[in-house]
Amino acid sequence: MTAAVARPASAPAGMNAAGADSAATAMDPVLACVLYALERLERPMSAAAFRSRVSRPSEAWTLEDALEAVESLGFVAELDRVDLATLDHRAGPWILETREGPRVVHPSSLDEAPRIFDPAAGGGRPGPSGDLVAELGAVYLGRALSLALPAATLGESRGPRGRHGHWFWGPIARNGWIYGQVALAALLANVFALGTSFFSMIVYDRVIPNNAFDTLLALLFGVGIVFVSDFAIRTLRGYFLDVAGGRADAAIADSLFEHVLDLEMRAKKTSTGALANVMKEFEAVREFCTSSTLTTLVDLPFAVFFLVIIGLVGGGMVWVPIIAIPFLIGASLVVQPMLARLTRESQQDGQVKNAVLIEALTGIETIKSLGAGSLMRRRWQDAVTSQARIGLRTRLAAQFAGNVANLVTQATQVAIVSVGFFMVASGSIGFGAIIATSILAGRVLAPLAQLTQLLTRLNHTLAAYRALRDLMELPRERPADATYVVRERLQGGIEFRDVRFRYPGQSAGGLDGVSFKIEPGEKVAILGRVGSGKTTIAKLLLGLHRPDEGAVLVDGIDMRQIDPADLRRNIGAVLQDVWLMTGTVRQNIVLGADDASDAEMLRVAEIAGVSDFIDRHPDGYGLRLRERGEGLSGGQRQAISIARALLPRPPILLMDEPTSSMDAASEQALLKRLRAEIADRTVILMTHRAALLELVDRTIVVDQGRITADGPKATVLRGQAASPGG
Repeated sequence: MTAAVARPASAPAGMNAAGADSAATAMDPVLACVLYALERLERPMSAAAFRSRVSRPSEAWTLEDALEAVESLGFVAELDRVDLATLDHRAGPWILETREGPRVVHPSSLDEAPRIFDPAAGGGRPGPSGDLVAELGAVYLGRALSLALPAATLGESRGPRGRHGHWFWGPIARNGWIYGQVALAALLANVFALGTSFFSMIVYDRVIPNNAFDTLLALLFGVGIVFVSDFAIRTLRGYFLDVAGGRADAAIADSLFEHVLDLEMRAKKTSTGALANVMKEFEAVREFCTSSTLTTLVDLPFAVFFLVIIGLVGGGMVWVPIIAIPFLIGASLVVQPMLARLTRESQQDGQVKNAVLIEALTGIETIKSLGAGSLMRRRWQDAVTSQARIGLRTRLAAQFAGNVANLVTQATQVAIVSVGFFMVASGSIGFGAIIATSILAGRVLAPLAQLTQLLTRLNHTLAAYRALRDLMELPRERPADATYVVRERLQGGIEFRDVRFRYPGQSAGGLDGVSFKIEPGEKVAILGRVGSGKTTIAKLLLGLHRPDEGAVLVDGIDMRQIDPADLRRNIGAVLQDVWLMTGTVRQNIVLGADDASDAEMLRVAEIAGVSDFIDRHPDGYGLRLRERGEGLSGGQRQAISIARALLPRPPILLMDEPTSSMDAASEQALLKRLRAEIADRTVILMTHRAALLELVDRTIVVDQGRITADGPKATVLRGQAASPGG
């Protein structure tokens, strides 16, 4: 049988077999196997796209890391011990663990032998006569990772996806067995709760009248066993809830954060603070799923069980708690509409308060310099006062229902004793039945007395769930069913074809029929007044927004067909608003660049001018930066941003006012070093600085979202002499 050689999933499009093999060899073998397996599932991803969407291990990839990664993307995966003799390659692909490194086994067709992919060799080959044991048995270590398409692809559940199906219910269902143990523990705990009541009844009716000391000792021994068992069961129930809640929490929180990172920019209609508050609402859902509130919810159905026992023990006394139950439930239901409304208002006010806080913290320097602290303080006071008012009304409503529950519980105890007096007098029951019924009635009413608190927290949880659900339903950059063209390396050709775009909620601004074409390696400056559309062009090119009409093409391919991670990996972007994370200077430079060497990092730092100020610092590139790079000047932050853009050697450089905060000497030194670096790259430069135009040969002028001039630099600048770029 002759086998065709399969190109590794990680190889760039257009790469020959030798180049593909080299790429596979250089890549981590487990990662190469995962990418190859995804290609077999017709969901190809480049290495850059894959790494941009999953957590990266600090060391070499393991099968456990691969399992975590593919599950976080929504694929169905399972890592287990598998007998090679019984492995069904037609259900593949499988990633096998061997002494010689991982291997992928997958079907070539239903009738042919399995194919085996070796990331070191690069390519798939058939196993001899389909005998995997003969081929891999000597090196196979016994574990295999299976991959399958997400459930949504198979036509199952629809809607927002997570790593285990539905973003919320999937992780809950995955822990269904543990929640089943919680229910069983609740059953045993409530059965054991009968021990105290029966003990009291037997002592009053049998032990005391007969002075049966030996019987009392036996009863004490038995009830002691019950108490110890009850303690163990309740401890296990709490443990099970924590384990199930913790597992679900990790998966749900990861799905939420991954979704936020992948949101389309036009879908972000609220402030950053409001969005952060929505994410914070997950705490309410998590607390409900792991707290004593859920335990109370589980115990509610057992009220009927205790009523049956009261009927058997106390006869007619069962009517006392039966009559009390409607009063308890009624008091809770009466205040629920008000509590539900107040919960919604509190959630909205919480978003406003959090938005004010985030704005104040991020703009603290501007607020101080303008003396605007009083305005922000007034906004904060208004938000806090509103929340305090809502909180007061919520507590009053809950206290009313709680006081009614307390009154009904006390009245029930008195009524049971009173009714029991007449039944004892008639000889139908003994004194012990009154004690047992009183204890059991407490078991019936206790969860119902907490019904108001339970429903209040349930309202808060449901409101939080709805807010998170609305967030998860916002459109993403990468829809779950999207399949992209894998492009590891772009040539650098760019074309805007009659592009029209408006920012959400705005009737003016944006772009109106913009068309231009940039050849690979061309150096172009885009000029225009403030608000003319220059930055909008940059955002569209980066895929941060999509055109309302028209198309943006890269290397002749509509950018919507290219994975956003592949697109951005090939564009070194220096944006106006420089963002630096908390961490070292080195971490900020290599951010997004996989496996960057220190030599390469130092090279781009020299070009960008980072070394000019870092080499003189005792901490060097280990200097820790605060949030947004506080402590550095604007020019220093821009230098780090330029170094970060140059590090992956992208074929396209997109720079929006890259030197706006630099002095003239630093700018000239940067330009001198940049000329050689960008010689073979496509460069798109947005600037108002005349000095930067030395880097370009062509100029495009934008005004009110339209192209008003396009041509050689000298020609366009002469025509724009009266208004040179605004």
